[in-house]
Amino acid sequence: MITQASAVTFRQNLGEMLNQVQFRHDSIVINKDGKPVAALVDARLFERMRRMQNRFDALCQRIEAGFATTPENEGLAEIESAVAEERSKYRASSSR
Repeated sequence: MITQASAVTFRQNLGEMLNQVQFRHDSIVINKDGKPVAALVDARLFERMRRMQNRFDALCQRIEAGFATTPENEGLAEIESAVAEERSKYRASSSR
């Protein structure tokens, strides 16, 4: 479960919120002036997020290397074409 808390409430209830995250595996979004500024998540979830970020970064680097010699406008046109093709396939399959 994801709960929201103001920075003041978070500071006043830190121990209880740590227990909520550690034992119930909840997440807490901390707001300051009504805007989210941080999140407290279970350490296992945080580690998964870090691994996913590392994999995403590696994938981005591979894509950049693969398209390094392609002019930007050609690459964007190719992406738009692929997206349009997949969307048309999705629309065709969902209208059946």
